[in-house]
Amino acid sequence: MAAQLIEGKKIAVKIKEELKKEIEDFKNRGIQPCLTSIQVGDDPGSNVYIRSQKRSCENTGIKYQLHKFEEKITQEEMVDFIQKLNQDKEVNGIILQMPLPDHLNGRALQRLIKPEKDAEGVSPANMGMVVYGEPLMGPCTAMAVFELIKSTGVDLYGKEVTIVGHSDIVGKPTALLLLDKFATTSVCHIGTGERGTLPEYVRRGEILIVAVGKANLIKGEWVKEGAIVIDVGINRVEGKIVGDVEFEVAKERASYITPVPGGVGPVTTAMLLKNTVTATKLQ
Repeated sequence: MAAQLIEGKKIAVKIKEELKKEIEDFKNRGIQPCLTSIQVGDDPGSNVYIRSQKRSCENTGIKYQLHKFEEKITQEEMVDFIQKLNQDKEVNGIILQMPLPDHLNGRALQRLIKPEKDAEGVSPANMGMVVYGEPLMGPCTAMAVFELIKSTGVDLYGKEVTIVGHSDIVGKPTALLLLDKFATTSVCHIGTGERGTLPEYVRRGEILIVAVGKANLIKGEWVKEGAIVIDVGINRVEGKIVGDVEFEVAKERASYITPVPGGVGPVTTAMLLKNTVTATKLQ
């Protein structure tokens, strides 16, 4: 039997509807939550995410600002600008769009954003709260993955989870969120691939999360029968958007699977808005 699709759009709509009530309450008190986005250059992937942010903010009542800079901007100029936003009482949430040009230190710039304005949830303070199992504003994609898994109703206790990809914003924080629910979690990366043991780890994952950015990296036949598959990857192949998992084969083996697009992406944007509302409360 084919897997049931985990429709991220429906989950995102539910989250946004709940946020609308809180935003309306803010407005009744003369406050409008404001999300400010910073983009350097003109990356196509960033442009897609920015359009989604703007549309979602408009639909929920959050004020949205976009500041675009040419690639030649210096680290010092970026530092100055972020510090100005930190001091601006009208700005509640800040997101620094990735990727940045090579001459800019993205991690250093993200660390500059005040934790209470860190709408992406990537500051050391907010990451630290994930480690403690008490995320206030966790990394948006990791929190989205957690919401998608939760929507299936699965009991995470003791479940074998395989995460492919160990990035700071997806793999690592997702592993921590799941460990806090006592899932048995394995994190795979380039070293796993070089040893040739990746298929072995994938095959035993009752929950499989893939966030690498390489089209069809995970073969459908590797997926465990009845597994829950969360595909974070977004890749363009011959004019189509595909994930990191070989979808057509995987969907015949999994019990639940996220589509690409329409799975993780919409929920990630919804979590960005949720973080912005949380930031407004903290301020």
